[in-house]
Amino acid sequence: MSNRKSAISALTVALILASAHFAAAQPRYSAKQTGDIVQLRDTKTDTTVSVMTSVSNAYEMVVKGQDLIRMTFATVDDFRARPGLNGIPLLAPFANRLDEPAFYANGKKYNFDMELGNVRGPIPIHGYLSGAKDWKMVEAKADGNAAWVTNQLDFYRNPQWMQQFPFAHTLTMTYRLQDGVLEVHTRIDNLSVEPMPVAIGFHPYFQLTDSTREGWTLSIGAKTHWLLAQNKIPTGETEPIEKMFPDRRAVPLKDFDLDDVYGDLERDALRQLDRQGIALEGLHEHLHAVLEKGGALLQQQVTCEEECLPFRAPQAQRRKHEENSDVAQRATHARSSRATRSE
Repeated sequence: MSNRKSAISALTVALILASAHFAAAQPRYSAKQTGDIVQLRDTKTDTTVSVMTSVSNAYEMVVKGQDLIRMTFATVDDFRARPGLNGIPLLAPFANRLDEPAFYANGKKYNFDMELGNVRGPIPIHGYLSGAKDWKMVEAKADGNAAWVTNQLDFYRNPQWMQQFPFAHTLTMTYRLQDGVLEVHTRIDNLSVEPMPVAIGFHPYFQLTDSTREGWTLSIGAKTHWLLAQNKIPTGETEPIEKMFPDRRAVPLKDFDLDDVYGDLERDALRQLDRQGIALEGLHEHLHAVLEKGGALLQQQVTCEEECLPFRAPQAQRRKHEENSDVAQRATHARSSRATRSE
């Protein structure tokens, strides 16, 4: 009997040791692919990010069982069929609004062909790539430090896209999950013979799960509010942000219906980086979106290879076009951050 108890005890110890060894052997980060879906996983922070590679959109970010991205579709198949403005869509080749169906670059006016249907309305908004399904996955990997997936879009291969925006280029986007933080790095390679205007953006549908929008508080890392016309086009005039928010560090969203433009973004002095952020707080949850090198969310970085020019505000572009065709040499740019109402 004693020998039997000893054997059972030895077996129990062996199983405990084996379980501990198995747990220790499990990698912290993983990138699992199923069809056109890649799931990035960080076990230590209990964070999972789901990316549909065919549209290069992170439509789900679950932290400790709570999804921080609002879902407006019933199934993943519904999202695949009509991705549109869901998840974290890319806004390109231009973001926000233009005050006419045209844009200006390199001393020229480029009119949109409205019969194509990919640019609509007298005030075009948010480009036409949010539903593009031509992205190709480059890699999905994980190591001891992070998990990531990289997708690429060859813009120049689509004749209808090029007809509206005749600047050959590629977009390469990497979603990286590290230490519970989602980073989105976007690279643009200009393949054109001329400088390419750049004004891309993202339209993330973040949400907090511990309360409704009525209880959310917004903190905006900007000093200037751009005044808008009734059609939401910037007038060119600005005002100190304090005229809109007495305390821009604690803006109760229930009191505002925001669709505004902000500039003079504050930098992260602590880390001494070219970064600025917007924070959203609920009862207990806190979401911090960090902008970096021209535009970002949850630490998102945009880089541009070869010659790229920033889009100018449409009215300023037109005035410069009328005064002097040498826009490419004399272009100036004011960086701005756009806060959109989260419902």
